[in-house]
Amino acid sequence: MSGDTNAVQGGRRISAHAVCAAIRDDIVSGAYQPGSRLTEELLARRYGVSRVPVREALRTLESEGFVTTRRHAGACVAQPSEREAADLLDIRALLEPLGAARAAQRRTEAHLKVLRGLVRLGRERAQGGQLGELRPLGDWFHETLAQASGSPSLAALLVQLRRKTAWVYAAAPGARPAPPEGAARPDPAARPDPTARAVESWAEHGALVDAVARGDADRARALATAHTERALSEYRLRRPIPVRTSKHTVNTASGRN
Repeated sequence: MSGDTNAVQGGRRISAHAVCAAIRDDIVSGAYQPGSRLTEELLARRYGVSRVPVREALRTLESEGFVTTRRHAGACVAQPSEREAADLLDIRALLEPLGAARAAQRRTEAHLKVLRGLVRLGRERAQGGQLGELRPLGDWFHETLAQASGSPSLAALLVQLRRKTAWVYAAAPGARPAPPEGAARPDPAARPDPTARAVESWAEHGALVDAVARGDADRARALATAHTERALSEYRLRRPIPVRTSKHTVNTASGRN
């Protein structure tokens, strides 16, 4: 393919970007465990492409922190630390409320239509106990909300941040798997009804969309802040996070994703 970063598969060209997305999704889902080697030849065979787009994809994933290059081993899945997880949650707690406030000011009717449709589907699935279908709906919801901010740079950061946060906590040694979006709190003592928690979570999503639709940036920011604080609280229950001493800490455990 002589330097071309596109591959041909089934008569259509597959870009290095698509290969990168496929590898990233497999890392996030746990198909590739932290520390495992990522050889160009095997990846090219798995995704049905040449080694050129794979090589470019690995460089991109290394810049994003999903992949690291080891001497004598080559590319490997990165091994996230507890400090990295704590830092990601700090950043998320700062940026998600900003994105929600911007969305209230800049959203389009097209954004609102998608967000309302996702809330409707999320509530239906939650009330029906179809918790396995909530994670992709939640990802789609937050990605659309990020896009509604009207800032491509902020939207890209928010999407990557949520993706990496989920991966870091799933991949960290001793961590328990994260539940689907709003499916359940991981506190073994409380043992709440996961369906009830999912219904509550999607009600929160609905309230956020209502604030965005009204153009109420302050309300949207407050709801998003509460949302990230619940997520932080639940992540802390799943895996203790080192205590932070920063003057402007935003990690207040109030008590979901």
